[in-house]
Amino acid sequence: MGEAKVIKGIGASPGIAIGPAFLLDRNQQKVMKYHLSEHEIEAEKIRFREAVDRAEEDLRQLIAELPEELHEHTGILESHLLMLRDSMVFDRTLRFIESERINAEWALNRSLDEIKLLFSRVKDQYLRERAEDVKYVVKRIHDILSGNHITNFNNLDEPVVLVARDLSPADTVQINQENILAFVTDMGSRTSHTAILARSLGIPAVVGLEDITARVLSSSKIIVDGISGLVILDPTPEQVRQYQAKKEDYHKYRLDIVYNSHLPAESMDGFRVKVKANMELIEELPSVIANGAEGVGLLRTEFLYLRQKKLPSEEELFSAYKEVAERLAPYPVTIRTLDIGGDKFVSSVSLGEELNPVLGLRAVRLCLSEPELFKTQIRAILRASVYGEVNVLIPLVSGVLEILQVKEFIETTKAELREEGVEFDPNIKVGIMIEVPSAVMVADLLAKEVDFFSIGTNDLIQYTLAIDRVNEAVAHLYEPLHPGVLRMVKKTVEAAHASGIEVAMCGEMAGEPMYVPILLGLGLDELSMNPIDIPRIKRMIRSIKHQDCIELVASLLDESTAVEIRETLMAFLYRHFPDDYDLPLGRYGDGQGRWGQQ
Repeated sequence: MGEAKVIKGIGASPGIAIGPAFLLDRNQQKVMKYHLSEHEIEAEKIRFREAVDRAEEDLRQLIAELPEELHEHTGILESHLLMLRDSMVFDRTLRFIESERINAEWALNRSLDEIKLLFSRVKDQYLRERAEDVKYVVKRIHDILSGNHITNFNNLDEPVVLVARDLSPADTVQINQENILAFVTDMGSRTSHTAILARSLGIPAVVGLEDITARVLSSSKIIVDGISGLVILDPTPEQVRQYQAKKEDYHKYRLDIVYNSHLPAESMDGFRVKVKANMELIEELPSVIANGAEGVGLLRTEFLYLRQKKLPSEEELFSAYKEVAERLAPYPVTIRTLDIGGDKFVSSVSLGEELNPVLGLRAVRLCLSEPELFKTQIRAILRASVYGEVNVLIPLVSGVLEILQVKEFIETTKAELREEGVEFDPNIKVGIMIEVPSAVMVADLLAKEVDFFSIGTNDLIQYTLAIDRVNEAVAHLYEPLHPGVLRMVKKTVEAAHASGIEVAMCGEMAGEPMYVPILLGLGLDELSMNPIDIPRIKRMIRSIKHQDCIELVASLLDESTAVEIRETLMAFLYRHFPDDYDLPLGRYGDGQGRWGQQ
């Protein structure tokens, strides 16, 4: 046995697995390019169309055969069906076959290269990863063109850890948990469709390992730690014993935390906080419900605009919003209006070139400059408000004038619906995202114009500290515990409460356990986060006194640096949560507590 190797990746689905590796598709298929004669072009186009027909047939059959527990995820595979016929893939490939007289496989690759280039302009990681869905669709067509067999995971002799360069959602839904203990991949991220499906199936997964397929031998023993994002190759007997114990501990922890997930998020001295979910896909609803969310605090709407070339219709938007509202009733759903432009794109809306797109025509600015685009979405949201408690959330508001324009726009749209005899909730609540410093500074004025605030810490931190989170040269300076950031949150909460409105937080900071005492002490009314984070956040809130958190925040606001604040905070966590924070940087050295980034 060689020396054990520990590789760090991204924990996409929590859990521990120990077993033999099964290597899938280690070598990338080589695609040959060849030129066609004039009389071969039409036959090649027919070959391509037939491959798409076959891919379509295969996906429809897969959807029809999905087990009951995965019916909620049919939308992911149905979006792949749409992509098969999308002009970016289908029409473009046919054009390349004809104009360049090249074979279908090479033309398909040319189409994929152009699509990747378009998505490479997108800074938002979640949206950039939608290019992966196009890649999965292209690979399915490739496999049919080349005669490759579709992967079947049901013919394995023993339970294994699947090791692959990447797995598509279609691959993932076919995984039989009796045969596949876990999976690890070179590619991928925590927000990919494959990761979402893995969490729904309860399969431990670590992704983004870069070269795991080149480092693993089939049948060699492997440990997968989907909690910490670690993979151990050729583990020692002692490591196997440690992880067997960790696996048992985690199983008990999950039973405890699932029990807590549907209890109210109320501190030991009676301070009540609403804990809600952030979501974007209908397929995430089962996770939202299962993890005990008290509604959706942030329903992102961008994916509906990015999964197809044309803009979604009012009916398409209404149908999606209605489904979420109905299925979560009586819990509320807060729908954020389109936050697109700048680092994202809509193929049907021409934004032009911008020197600094993140500070350009995006979010509420784009919506106000494209009234038909905005009206379609507002009408859909208002119509959906009949089917449950629906709130409207406006992103990137920087001052009072913008919200006055939005409110006027909403009232005009309401009047149109009344004239048409269309029902809606006349008292629908309108809130704004607090994510730019100017909004914080006039929060007292903004609070008079809206029904609630929602603090978007991701943008607020980067705009406050003048840091681009995706720029590796300065990303390390992104610091939620910067005194300036904490003071901005405090000022926002005080302004909201002075005007009698509630304030939520929906940025990543809301789902981090170590920040919970600070957020309680600052007086946040609501925290909204990734559904899988909800049980542990609720558990932490129920294990602490609000008064202790208030005193903690008072001491932190006297500190002058983030380093001092972190030291004081960690001392507080060791004192109040000794079982979860029992080492200088947390049990596993990441400052995130016992189970790290689940």
